[in-house]
Amino acid sequence: MARIAGVNIPSEKRVEIGLTRIFGIGSTKAKEICGKIGIERHRRVNELSDDEVLKIRETIDADYKVEGDLRREVGMNIKRLMDLGCYRGVRHRKGLPVRGQRTSSNARTRKGKARPIAGKKK
Repeated sequence: MARIAGVNIPSEKRVEIGLTRIFGIGSTKAKEICGKIGIERHRRVNELSDDEVLKIRETIDADYKVEGDLRREVGMNIKRLMDLGCYRGVRHRKGLPVRGQRTSSNARTRKGKARPIAGKKK
């Protein structure tokens, strides 16, 4: 099992699929990384040599913002919106959908489990 950017990459998966376990790397960036290093798409993580794993690790460290740094940046962006008191920040603070979705009938993921309101029988 390879450890890249503080994440254990499952050894039975293909390299480009395994790299997507890292926060901040999706399928497009994973294919891009494999192309830069010259690793075939069908190779598995357990077939990689230590040198290839080291190349992947160095490429990610040099060219991409992932895991802790990216999480910190996203959190700071949300905190900045909340401190400004802008519309998006207020929606984040209240735990409501931020991007204009309707809330009267949906948005249960963001609002949480439905709570009964006393005296609302009809």
